[in-house]
Amino acid sequence: MSDVHRYTMTCSWEGTTAGGYDAYDRAHRVAAPSTDAALPMSSDPAFRGDPSLLNPEQLLVAAAASCQLLSFLAVVARARVDVVAYADESVGEMPDGEHPMQLTRITLRPRVTVRGDVTDDRLAHLTEVAHRHCFIANSLKTEVVVEPTFVRMS
Repeated sequence: MSDVHRYTMTCSWEGTTAGGYDAYDRAHRVAAPSTDAALPMSSDPAFRGDPSLLNPEQLLVAAAASCQLLSFLAVVARARVDVVAYADESVGEMPDGEHPMQLTRITLRPRVTVRGDVTDDRLAHLTEVAHRHCFIANSLKTEVVVEPTFVRMS
């Protein structure tokens, strides 16, 4: 029998919905029970959420970006390529009025700084290998696109 990796999270909210859709507080808390980590969250401001708190859509984009980062670092480390910095500005898109509402595209735009003699073609190939190994991208029906930029450290 093969092992199954399980990822347990808790999500909690308190308040009242007696006042209807427009009145209830969207703020809630997400936590990982095996850690002390917890995130205060809300819904997207477009859905009456608190703009000062993270929302589930942002966390989905963050999960895709984080997974790509970790997959890429593993791939380049195995390939003995020296990456010294990685900064991603990712965007998730959810068209208004679509039914069902869903993120239709996540675009990851990592800026990868490398040291040493490695071509952009090789780095692009390693980016694609990492993308194919990204657990989150493989788990989504949303299109995940990676548009990297490569910078050489002098």
